[in-house]
Amino acid sequence: MRNKLLLSLAPVAAVAMAALSMPAAMAASGSTNYQATLNTINHSSGSGSLTLSLNGSEATITEHVSGLAAMFSGAAYPHVQHIHGGAQGVCPTTSADKNADGVISTTEGAPFYGGVLTTLSTTGDTSPAAGVDIKIAPSGGSYSYSRTITLSAGSLAALKGGTAVVVVHGLDPATLSKTAQAEKSDLVPSLPLAATSPALCGKLTAMASGGVRTGGGSTSGVQNEGLYALSGALLLAAGGTVAARRRLSAQR
Repeated sequence: MRNKLLLSLAPVAAVAMAALSMPAAMAASGSTNYQATLNTINHSSGSGSLTLSLNGSEATITEHVSGLAAMFSGAAYPHVQHIHGGAQGVCPTTSADKNADGVISTTEGAPFYGGVLTTLSTTGDTSPAAGVDIKIAPSGGSYSYSRTITLSAGSLAALKGGTAVVVVHGLDPATLSKTAQAEKSDLVPSLPLAATSPALCGKLTAMASGGVRTGGGSTSGVQNEGLYALSGALLLAAGGTVAARRRLSAQR
């Protein structure tokens, strides 16, 4: 009879063990989420926010931007934007303006946020080669951007290393000094300096996702779910034990 009791409880024990392993399994399968608050740089009056959900090398990016320069040469202003990285992982301060023209150009800001790793284009190429392609850049003073792309090894390393920074480019020339208005872009000499200079900047930082905090944070949400499952399994085990004992008593 004792052997029959042990056999009847074996499935219940398996359920309990599975419940104990749930937190680690759930944490391992979840994606990692990042966010950036896009603050003004140079003479921009805009603002924005961006979230990036990373699953392996696949990133789903959602962004909302408003208040930027709206028109350029009679058309909607194209705002090229990128994930930069590999440097200090911060947005530049006014000290980056080495030639004192009142504008932090893209190359002047590079020691702070690094080079282009991923182009946040609306379609097609997302490599650095598409970094100044205005035909596939979001446009207008306000826009919402959503796209799922595959990140390069460099972008993944920057995210995990804490050096990834989002930069949105394109200033209103009228807000610049006379000196800066007369200057050419440091990236595309056929364009004015304002066209490719940074307008918004924000560091990508890990955030909470589905109860799991990245970057060494708490996993209490997942653990609680595992504990709830374990509690249910233990209750089931207790019920099974009582039922088995009753069957033994009835057979005596």
